[in-house]
Amino acid sequence: MSNEVIAHHEDVHAAHDAHGEHHHHETFITKYVFSQDHKMISKQFLITGIIWAFIGGLFSVLFRLQLGYPNAHFAILEDIFGHWAKGGQIQPEFYYALVTMHGTILVFFVLTAGLSGTFANFLIPLQIGARDMASPMLNMLSYWFFFLASVVMFSSLFVQTGPAAGGWTIYPPLSALGDASQGSKIGMDLWLVSMALFIVSSLLGGLNYISTILNLRTKGMSMTRMPLTMWAIFFTAVLGVLSFPVLLSGAILLLFDRNLGTSFYLSDIVVSTANGLKILPNEGGSPILFQHLFWFLGHPEVYIILLPAMGMASEILSVNSRKPIFGYMAMVGSLFAIAILAFLVWAHHMFVTGLNPFLGAFFVLLTLLIAVPSAIKVFNWLTTLWRGNIRFTPAMLFAIGFVSLFISGGLTGIFLGNSALDIHLHDTMFVVAHFHIVMGVASFFGMFAGIYHWYPKMYGRYLNTTLGYIHFWATIIGAYLIFWPMHYEGLAGMPRRYYDYSGWESFKMFAGLNEFISFVAMVVFAVQLLFIFNFFYSIFKGRKVKVQNPWGANTLEWTTPINPGHGNWPGEIPEVYRGAYDYAKDGREFIPQTEPIGANESHH
Repeated sequence: MSNEVIAHHEDVHAAHDAHGEHHHHETFITKYVFSQDHKMISKQFLITGIIWAFIGGLFSVLFRLQLGYPNAHFAILEDIFGHWAKGGQIQPEFYYALVTMHGTILVFFVLTAGLSGTFANFLIPLQIGARDMASPMLNMLSYWFFFLASVVMFSSLFVQTGPAAGGWTIYPPLSALGDASQGSKIGMDLWLVSMALFIVSSLLGGLNYISTILNLRTKGMSMTRMPLTMWAIFFTAVLGVLSFPVLLSGAILLLFDRNLGTSFYLSDIVVSTANGLKILPNEGGSPILFQHLFWFLGHPEVYIILLPAMGMASEILSVNSRKPIFGYMAMVGSLFAIAILAFLVWAHHMFVTGLNPFLGAFFVLLTLLIAVPSAIKVFNWLTTLWRGNIRFTPAMLFAIGFVSLFISGGLTGIFLGNSALDIHLHDTMFVVAHFHIVMGVASFFGMFAGIYHWYPKMYGRYLNTTLGYIHFWATIIGAYLIFWPMHYEGLAGMPRRYYDYSGWESFKMFAGLNEFISFVAMVVFAVQLLFIFNFFYSIFKGRKVKVQNPWGANTLEWTTPINPGHGNWPGEIPEVYRGAYDYAKDGREFIPQTEPIGANESHH
């Protein structure tokens, strides 16, 4: 080959790499607002999620005030909320709206969009060795649909009749009849429109994640060499793409019932009006149909939230134990089994709807079966830690905390999965305790672990470690103090979503306990503010990252520059020769995936 040809070849190559680095001159708008760089989009999801988490957490503090101090009056509440807190006391309609919005915001806007949107976007191209997502344009649209959904949901807090109030599951007929309550008026329509936009966002994201993982892996990155985070995010995206459309149909049919006079969920309804009773013309619908549609998404949704946290916990436990993850293929297999079973258990939310007991028995069996892959994961996490050379970074503590919460919260699921026991426990505080520990707090711990671990890659700076330790210990102790006692309230039959328990002889004995839970909830919320301060302060003032691979990890994202540009790698994308978990092998602490396998290398 002549020198000119070689020179030309190198120029073309350099131009291609420069193109990977900078597509064109970027303005503030194209870089920070309508960005198509997956790293920037992930930060947009994360910061929007943090804002929503603050709002959703604040709502829980407000309704805990009512539960802990049912007869107290706080003048400041009336100053802020006006007629929603007449005389300094949260009104019953507003209380129910707070509970509804708290659930909706944290389940969908924080733990679905905030968790998947952040880490799927950030990690997929970096860990599989791609310049960006399969479709950066769709990726950008996915964030902006989420943002639009956020705007609509947020605006519902300011309408005169108040936001949606029907519980986050918005069961009809309460949600289908505008006259049923204040919270069933325009706020409910806004809720449904917001959820429709949110689902479009999730589907755009999910399709992008799946196609990127399947098609854009770098040379040598076979599926079985991918980090477990990639497997978890892949299955999460598949779950979302298959189940979210069902909720979309459920929500749209509910909008039809509310505004177009259809009867999908309504039949034989009598309403009380000022002029006496009025029989509605709706016939032939079934509110149970809505429950089927809702929970067909609602149960996979639990795993859409949990799986990314499981993947990140696996990665972080392995990196900080300085040991390979125990049973890689078993971990992949259990993720797959959980993804399949997640679709087959939805009716365990419906044991008290008059479901045929024989049909219930199948759902009991499938629900208990899902404990098997979960137990495999727990066993493998614990054996990864066993005799490891553990570094207790804040990320590692949160990952271990995730395992702890997943075990203790998961065990109570065995009670609720039993249809006979569930008749007593359904819709009591026991259910609240169970799903907050296993899904809510555990997933938050997975998210925090991910933020502490990948923050240096995101912003080129470290979070403050001392604040990280305070954040961890206060949050895990607080979470157990809040939710563990609720199991006992639930066993005593105390129902959830009640405004005031002080009038019941049977629940008066829990007054002191409720006050204690409310106090701890406020303390834990204050500690989260410390984390938010740490997060935003460290973006500008945190200790700068000086080394390319601060945690000594094997995965590809640590082979990029400290602050990677658009395109991630300045030169060629590295080739992969091994799995992601070669730690403590042949006398070496870690061996990156990009290092070729040596002739005398042992097999793990």
